Amino acid sequence: MRPFISRIIKPWLALAATAAMVGATQQGCTKETPPAAAAAPAPTVPEKRENGVRVVELAVTEKGYEPSPVQLKKDEPVKLVVTRKTDQTCATEVVMDDYGINTALPLGQPVDITFTPKASGKLVYGCAMGKMISGVFLVE
Repeated sequence: MRPFISRIIKPWLALAATAAMVGATQQGCTKETPPAAAAAPAPTVPEKRENGVRVVELAVTEKGYEPSPVQLKKDEPVKLVVTRKTDQTCATEVVMDDYGINTALPLGQPVDITFTPKASGKLVYGCAMGKMISGVFLVE
């Protein structure tokens, strides 16, 4: 009976122990957002103004439109200065359907886009491919 346990059972036990260890180490590789990160406030964007108009600088990177979300105020004119810094995404323009904005973003050149948010809430903008890459303005 002893040779049976040594030759058959021990390898199975070693395999089971290895599988349990692999499962425990891969547990941290999930893409779930921790509750604390999901409730994080919008990043603070420095307040810049030109002639009473708020200026918000945005960059298009491999991560998308940054920073996002950005806090804006209803009925306060905004000038976006958007610079596309990558050619690795489809975000080669800014589209805001509700405001009739569809502006091309040449690589490495800042582009000014001026508009005034008319309604409070979440304003999603993005690329022309159905906003596959997008950013958010939170309008108060």
